[in-house]
Amino acid sequence: MENQELIKKCTEVAQQWVDSPLYDKETQAEVKAMIEADDKTPLIDSFYRTLEFGTGGLRGIMGAGTNRMNIYTVGAATQGLSNYLNKNFKDLEQISVVVGHDCRNNSRLFAETSANIFSANGIKVYLFDDMRPTPEMSFAIRHLGCQSGIILTASHNPKEYNGYKAYWDDGAQVLAPHDKGIIEEVNKVSVADIKFEGNPALIEVIGKEIDDIYLAKVKELSIDPACIARQKDLKIVYTPLHGTGMMLIPQALKMWGFENVHTVPEQMVKSGDFPTVQSPNPENGEALTMALNLAKQLDADIVMASDPDADRVGMACKDDKGEWVLIDGNQTCMIFLYYIIMNRKAQGKMQGNEFVVKTIVTTELIKEIAAKNNIKMLDVYTGFKWIAREVRLAEGKEQYIGGGEESYGFMAEDFVRDKDAVSACTLLAEICAWAKDQGKTLYDVLMEIYVEYGLSLNKTINVVKPGKSGADEIKAMMEGFRANRPTELAGSQVVCTKDYAVLKQYDAEGNASELPMPETSNVLQWYTADGTKVSVRPSGTEPKIKFYVEVKGEMGCAKCYAGAREAAMQKVDEVMKSLGI
Repeated sequence: MENQELIKKCTEVAQQWVDSPLYDKETQAEVKAMIEADDKTPLIDSFYRTLEFGTGGLRGIMGAGTNRMNIYTVGAATQGLSNYLNKNFKDLEQISVVVGHDCRNNSRLFAETSANIFSANGIKVYLFDDMRPTPEMSFAIRHLGCQSGIILTASHNPKEYNGYKAYWDDGAQVLAPHDKGIIEEVNKVSVADIKFEGNPALIEVIGKEIDDIYLAKVKELSIDPACIARQKDLKIVYTPLHGTGMMLIPQALKMWGFENVHTVPEQMVKSGDFPTVQSPNPENGEALTMALNLAKQLDADIVMASDPDADRVGMACKDDKGEWVLIDGNQTCMIFLYYIIMNRKAQGKMQGNEFVVKTIVTTELIKEIAAKNNIKMLDVYTGFKWIAREVRLAEGKEQYIGGGEESYGFMAEDFVRDKDAVSACTLLAEICAWAKDQGKTLYDVLMEIYVEYGLSLNKTINVVKPGKSGADEIKAMMEGFRANRPTELAGSQVVCTKDYAVLKQYDAEGNASELPMPETSNVLQWYTADGTKVSVRPSGTEPKIKFYVEVKGEMGCAKCYAGAREAAMQKVDEVMKSLGI
C-alpha cells in the first residue's frame, strides 16, 4: 500500500512535467515513458523528492525529473543564486560571476544554461570557452573581481552523475551565512520563475588569457628551480583520466622546466563516459592502471593522475625493491608539507609568520612535523572551504604555505581557494626532482619522514547501512558512542574525546572544555595514550558511517617499514574490535 501511494504521488508530479508547456518536448517524452513503463523504479527514483541544493551545491544522476540533474534543476539553482546575489550586492553597479565546467556529459549544456540565466538577471558572466580545472575557476573569481562563480562537475563520481558547486567572492565554496541564504532562495524558485532567455551582451567568453595568468602564478610556487634544471629529464607519467587536467597540467610541467613528460594517450581524450576506467577517481588504484603500465615500459620516476575536474591528485612511485606502490592521501599531504617546510627553511624563505592547515581526520604526523620546525598548524573540518576560511582570516597578517586533507586534495597557494591538482602535480614533480638530486626516490623521502617522526598508518573503514532502517541504525550508533564514551581502544586508555556536535572535549576523567570550531558537526574523535586517533562520522552523501583510524608505530630504519606496517595494521583491527565493528 505504501509503495502504491509513492507511485501515485510520483506519477502526479511527473504528469505535471508532461502537461506543462514550461518543459521541452524531449524531457516530456522521457517522463511520459517513465509513467507508462511497467517498472516504476525509474519513475520513483526520478520524482520521489526534489534534488536538494545543499551547502556544497547540487550533485546527482543526470536525467529528467525533480531528483535528477537537468536544465530545470540546474536552472532553479542558478535562478536562486542570481536572486541572492542581486539582494546581497544591490549597491554594485555590475555584479559578475565566473562559469566553468568539466568534461562530463551535459556539463557544457548546463554551463551555457546557467550563463544565460545569470545574464537574464542582469549579472555579467565570464564563461570559459571549454572545460577547465575547478581551481582555475576559483582563481578567475578573484582575478576578475567577481562576486561568485560556479563549476559544473561531479568531481570523481561515476559517469552517470553531474554536479554544481557554488563559490563566493573570495574564490572559496560558500560558507555561512551565504550557504543557507542561497539555499533559501533556491527553494523558493519554481520552473516558471527561471529566466532561461539570456542576454548575450552580458556574457564574455574567456580562455587562454586566464590560463596564461593562472599558470604564471602557479610557476611562482616553485621553491627550487635550480634543482629542476639539474633534473629536467625526470621521467614523469601523467594521466588526466579524460578530464580537465589535460588542458593545463602537461603545459604547467613544461613551464616548470620538466622536459620528459609522458601522457597516457587513451586517457588524453576528453570524454564524460570515462571509457578506460571503472571510476575516474585517482584514489582508486584501478584508475592508475594504464599510467602504471606506461611507467613500467618507460622505467619512469613518478606516476600522477588528476580527477575529472583536476582538483585531486593520486600518485605512485617505486619502492626500495623497484616495485610500483600507491601513495595514499595522508602520505601525499604529509610529503607536500614536509617538503615545503624543510626547503623554504633551507633556502631562507621563512619570515616567521607562516602557517599550514590540515583537516581533523588527516594524519597527526603533520602536526609533529610543523611543531618540530616551529610552524603554526591549524586543524579544520573536512572540506577545502574550511582551509580557505583560515587563509581568508589570516590575510595580511600571516602567510599560508600549504594545506590538505586525506582525500587526495592539496592547495599550495593562496591565490586559489580550493584544492588544486595543477599546482599539486607540478610541486610533486619538483619534490621528485629534489629527491633524485640527492640520489633518492619519493619513497625514500617517505621512509625518512617515518624514521624521524615515527610510523603513522591511516585507514578508513566504511560501514554501509542502506535504507531508512540503515539511517536509523547509524543515528543509534552515534548516539551510543556519545552516551557511552570508550575508555580504552585496543588496550590503550582514551585520554581525550572530542565531540564536534556540542563543541566539547573531555579528558580521561570526564572534565569538559570548549572546542574552538566555527560551527557544530556530527563528528566524534578519540585519542589514546599510545597515539591512536579514531574519528567517526556519518557520510553526508551515502548510507554509511565512516571510521578514520590512525595508529602509531616506531621505525628504527627504512628497512623496518614492512614489519612496522604489519603491526600497525593488526592494531587497526584491534581498535575496530574495541568499538564493536
